[in-house]
Amino acid sequence: MAQFTPVEITLSVILLASLLVQLIYYWILFSKLAFSQKQPPATTAHPPVSVVIAARNEYHHLKKNLPAILEQKYPDFEVVVVNHASDDETADYLKELKNGYPHLKVITIEQDLNFFHGKKFPLSIGIKSAAHDLLLLTDADCHPVSPYWISRMASNYSETTEVVIGYGPYEQEKGFLNKLIRYDTFLVAMQYLSYALAGKPYMGVGRNLSYRKSLFMKHKGFISHYSVASGDDDLFINEVATKNNTLVELSPESFIFSEPKHSFTAWYRQKLRHLTTGKSYRAKYKFLLGTFSLSLGIYYLSLVTLLVVTAKPVLLYVVLGSVLLRILSLLIIHNKVLNKLQEKQLLLFSLLWEPIHLLLMFVIGFMGLFTKATRWK
Repeated sequence: MAQFTPVEITLSVILLASLLVQLIYYWILFSKLAFSQKQPPATTAHPPVSVVIAARNEYHHLKKNLPAILEQKYPDFEVVVVNHASDDETADYLKELKNGYPHLKVITIEQDLNFFHGKKFPLSIGIKSAAHDLLLLTDADCHPVSPYWISRMASNYSETTEVVIGYGPYEQEKGFLNKLIRYDTFLVAMQYLSYALAGKPYMGVGRNLSYRKSLFMKHKGFISHYSVASGDDDLFINEVATKNNTLVELSPESFIFSEPKHSFTAWYRQKLRHLTTGKSYRAKYKFLLGTFSLSLGIYYLSLVTLLVVTAKPVLLYVVLGSVLLRILSLLIIHNKVLNKLQEKQLLLFSLLWEPIHLLLMFVIGFMGLFTKATRWK
């Protein structure tokens, strides 16, 4: 019978323990999204909706995307665009567009207030100017995939619903960077959507997010995290969303597509902003999210180390078995989630690039410890 060294035993225990944690996340948490069933609308009524967009020097994006929002097939809605001290053609375009769309409301902030960071200030102005209680938020560089975006998101509201979390994918383009961005977006979405379906909502994305104006006013808007440049979406939801007041909308007709970054530097800065915002999450969500990432890092580290220090067949079978079990779990859950999110070409990428993406996130997260918040440009 093979004799195992203390190092081999320790590494084997660590490997199997980290694998168990990973399987718990996949089969108990992420399966909530993978095997979720389409829910009937909470209401068949059409409550009035205010779509709110904060824009700064977004003329080209508004020209490309705003008509699709203004022409949504919904009986009662307005579109509030906050022109935040733009010095391009934004103001002229919005003035021209308003002549053809009476339900477009334009709020202009003439002078930039340099003591406010990010888009929280213009977004707050837009929300306070909204005529309706149901708010639907998106960005200037986003466009709905269908004319029923408002309808699908608004159909979730009942007397108890205060928050509706949607999905915002990035447009598919050629190249490795685009796959990396869409893969990263898928991983983040798999987590926040699964947590929300499990009754633990902790974030949404400002590209496709809805909540009540009364909820915003009750919590005094973004005041609790105004010092953080970003977080108008995830930090606010982290603060106000609960098991009882939050629903998730997964109909493909509710998706909002965004234009992806076209350089690694631009995406890196965007990702750095998002990861540094996570430091302000509530402790339990930092623990849960951190445990998943940490267990994955420990799994790969112990796996590689065990392969280096031993050649014993029994331990190699343990390694092989753990890899096969985890790959099988990923294939099943990722395939289901990718199909649900209309990201069908990322399955193989999700298997091959997982360890590299993990290392990249650790590096970006580490850099975030030494990075100051940046202003919204």
